[in-house]
Amino acid sequence: MTLLSIFSRLEDPRRGPAKRYGLREILVMAICAVLCGADDWVEVAEWCEDEADWLKGFLDLPQGTPSHDTFGDIFRVLDPDVFESCFREWIGGLVGVVKDIIALDGKTVRGSKDGAIPPLHLVSAYATALGLTLGQEGVAGKGNELKAIRTLLDTWVLNGCIITLDALGCQTDIAAAIVEKGGDYVLAVKANQKTLSEALVESFETGEALGWGKVDVHCQTTVEKNHGRIETRRAVLVPKIDWLPEAIRTAWPTLGAVGMIETTQEKGTGEGATISTDRRYFILSRGVTTVGDFARAVRAHWGVESMHWVLDVTFREDACRVRKEDAARNLSLLRKITLAMLRLDTAYPKSSLRQRRNRASRKPLYRAELLGLRPRSQPGTTKSIK
Repeated sequence: MTLLSIFSRLEDPRRGPAKRYGLREILVMAICAVLCGADDWVEVAEWCEDEADWLKGFLDLPQGTPSHDTFGDIFRVLDPDVFESCFREWIGGLVGVVKDIIALDGKTVRGSKDGAIPPLHLVSAYATALGLTLGQEGVAGKGNELKAIRTLLDTWVLNGCIITLDALGCQTDIAAAIVEKGGDYVLAVKANQKTLSEALVESFETGEALGWGKVDVHCQTTVEKNHGRIETRRAVLVPKIDWLPEAIRTAWPTLGAVGMIETTQEKGTGEGATISTDRRYFILSRGVTTVGDFARAVRAHWGVESMHWVLDVTFREDACRVRKEDAARNLSLLRKITLAMLRLDTAYPKSSLRQRRNRASRKPLYRAELLGLRPRSQPGTTKSIK
């Protein structure tokens, strides 16, 4: 099922004369424009006006293309939950049942702040091996991120998945929700879980000072060299936790192990060389049994943070001032749709996302393939899209 056929089932929120342009046509035009470099409604409208002849090869546009106000008005009132459900159905049809590591992380869309109204905060579920967003939930302000995390976890069956979350998501009810859905977890631990954090820090420091004694400990060390920097990552997994206080062991569902990642960075050489060391602590459910899986899950979580960086650098998300009602959330989903299209592209595997986006703007055939568009049937005529 194509993205456009799924979107055709969206209910149009407009009534009467406001329905000058079909909702499906509006969505197709907006996706096309964002794919080709447009970052706000003015740029979307300008791109559609410039490419009106090409768009008419696929869409019925007797009134021409809409103004930026029309785009803004429609996405301001479009139900973001229904729009999101269409996206999830589309991405699910593309990737099937997702296994392996899913990273959940939040990002504030800074330009969406509107007076006293806080900026939109979006929590995304990211399939790290595929490089694709599986879904997003929006809340007003970062302080409400936990609600979005819980809502996202209710969306999928997590059999065969490891869910990774930063320290904010290290909550007993969230761990329980992951386990109930059939998944495993790797949760970062910091001061927001003071008792747990202090127990882990003390235990690892004491264990290493005493050589761990009879405690079963698994270690893995990797070294990477690039850009004049040497990074050494040491992963330590302790699969037996009977030494932890009972209150901690019983509070966390299916707690099976604890872990530590120590990262040492060496920059420069000689007298100007600098060395920095950072330690992070984690709790793991019983299904994460090897130090390799633990280290891979922690490293893979960086993928969702990289995706947020791409949204800012390639799509200029933080600079965008779209902020009225649900417009910011819906535009963010448009970015993730086009990002998925670019990630799934196999025609130019060596090109960067920016290069693919520029190529889509320049090459109509490539653009149509990415979008899954087919020319309209026009009896007696043959229309070229080159």
